[in-house]
Amino acid sequence: MQSSAPEIRAWPALWSLVIGFFMILVDSTIVSVATPAIMEGLQADIDSAIWVTSAYLLAYAVPLLVTGRLGDRFGPRRIYLAGLAVFTASSAMCGFAGTIELLILARVFQGLGAALMTPQTMSVITRIFPPDRRGSAMGLWGSVAGIATLAGPILGGVLVDTLGWEWIFFVNLPVGVIGFFLAYRLVPNLTTTNHSFDLLGVVLSAAGMFCLVFGLQEGQTYSWGPIAGPISVWSLIITGAVLFTAFLVWQRYNRKEPLVPLKLFRDRNFSLANTAISAMGFTITTMSLPLMLYAQNVRNLSPTQAAMLLAPMAIISGALAPFIGKLVQRGNPKYMAIFGFTGMAVALFWLASLLTPTTPIWLLLLPLALIGLASAGIWAPVSLTATRNLAPSLAGAGSGVYNTTRQVGAVIGSAGIAAIMQARLAANGAVGTPARSAEYAAAMGESLLLPGTVVVIGLIAALFFARPEQNHLWSADVEPTMQTSKRG
Repeated sequence: MQSSAPEIRAWPALWSLVIGFFMILVDSTIVSVATPAIMEGLQADIDSAIWVTSAYLLAYAVPLLVTGRLGDRFGPRRIYLAGLAVFTASSAMCGFAGTIELLILARVFQGLGAALMTPQTMSVITRIFPPDRRGSAMGLWGSVAGIATLAGPILGGVLVDTLGWEWIFFVNLPVGVIGFFLAYRLVPNLTTTNHSFDLLGVVLSAAGMFCLVFGLQEGQTYSWGPIAGPISVWSLIITGAVLFTAFLVWQRYNRKEPLVPLKLFRDRNFSLANTAISAMGFTITTMSLPLMLYAQNVRNLSPTQAAMLLAPMAIISGALAPFIGKLVQRGNPKYMAIFGFTGMAVALFWLASLLTPTTPIWLLLLPLALIGLASAGIWAPVSLTATRNLAPSLAGAGSGVYNTTRQVGAVIGSAGIAAIMQARLAANGAVGTPARSAEYAAAMGESLLLPGTVVVIGLIAALFFARPEQNHLWSADVEPTMQTSKRG
């Protein structure tokens, strides 16, 4: 029995999903402002503290390819609820962790819960919204992604100053319970399809990701040399690259059902949008940590004061979100994405030049406001470009791939910013010097050049987005958008 859009209540279903989606993305960046407090509270060094974020992002990214398929197989509602339960329980584990090692372990479980949840949100949008309304829905999804990643440090600063770093995790508990209840009530059960699971693909992608991230993040710690016995930093990085190559070859020749259907990438816009969102994931993850360390250690701002530097970004991005969603639905999202990536690159290079011990604080707000404006022009247009032509039968796989590439960018960014900060601190002679020194500030400013450079890759990808009407790979594979709303 088919149901109409009003019966399925598409918008309430989407709103209930984005509550959880907002929460898991906030946790991608909320730790950045709490890093000094965590280091002090758990007696950890900066490398261990950065693993609090990297472990979450790594555990988040690796399973995304298969969790999208799990949603197709068992239903996105069921998998989303399971992931939300895991995420909420592991948030409590994070708050009660008494050592940095236990906190990192709990963050791994948080990442696994997030990986179960994220692909289901995009999959549900693709399946319950008709094409003529999907732009507004994807605009909401994209704007939530942008606002969450920017709002994370602000919320973190307030909680660290008022209640302690543990509360950046405890705050998830009531939100998780409310989100679970709403999703259970409002998200419909959709039809499922049978899928086999590519276990070899999972192993190759997971091992490749771990080797690459560990090698990048720990490179400076081991002076880019030996780690233990014959294992060196560079051997890990090379091994990761080889495993990823093997993964792609296996996906090409897997005669059953590959983890990544490579035919997805025959769609020019899907391929380019994945490149663009990977660059954005890298950029938004890496930009906040050098800024927060500069604000707290060089300018002696409290966590809340430091986090409030990001307020212009979150306010501008949130205010523009409804308009961007409607605008990209009516026109070509390419031009909005070009504007967004250009503005983001300009703002980051501008901000990097301002990180000195004497720069007026108000002056920092100008490039940060530009980042908020640019962010609003990226998330929704790129998301819509990626999913516009996906058939419902490939919604889970496409959503899994898209979210994976975003998280791969974030994971590599987390590892990369750790390496570049350590390298620039050493190059500027800031190791062992007072944190308020000009050398420390210079190292943080130079570190921001990394995300500023990487975001240009997103700009290049956006320049080659095809017009929507020129890009109908899936026009012959259309399934009914609305599925049964029966709950089970």
